[in-house]
Amino acid sequence: MLDLRGRSRLAPIIDPIASLLGKMRLTPTIITVLGLLVTIVGGVLIASGRYVAGAAVSAAGSLLDALDGPLARMQGTASDKGAFIDTMSDRFGEVAVLAGLAFSLRTDETGLMLCVFALAGSLLIPYVRSKAESWGAEGRGGWMGRAERVILVLLGVGLAGFGLPVLHGMLWLFVTLTMFTVGQRIRNTWRQLD
Repeated sequence: MLDLRGRSRLAPIIDPIASLLGKMRLTPTIITVLGLLVTIVGGVLIASGRYVAGAAVSAAGSLLDALDGPLARMQGTASDKGAFIDTMSDRFGEVAVLAGLAFSLRTDETGLMLCVFALAGSLLIPYVRSKAESWGAEGRGGWMGRAERVILVLLGVGLAGFGLPVLHGMLWLFVTLTMFTVGQRIRNTWRQLD
């Protein structure tokens, strides 16, 4: 939802930053990889229990990742290879954050299992889209696009870092909404394939 609507609303903020990065002779691929590395550092901080710092660093990595597409369009270098690197980077970033959270909750059986289901949902959502598009169907849609997933998990982790007991509630909500989104995408794809 936010992935589709948010881009046009954020363009007045993102485009000048992307333009500045272009003047610094940075390529979209460099920005993608840098964003992933920053997100992985955030995941490591989350794994070590430093939730506020981990959420902030991971959010910075996700924001960097939002710049590669506009930069590619400005430079006229948008390509299938770039899109592939970007989507792989997105998946690795989600894995880093949720695996870090799972590691930090390794002694909490409920929290650990919720992290496993959250990670499964996060990976199934883009998988259903990819599979649908391979058959010529529209695989987008649903409540929990990547932006919503990133915002929810990093908000929950950040608030937990301030001592609020929100992790289990955030994870239950995350799992419920991601699995519902998987169901939405499967249903929509099934209807299109008829």
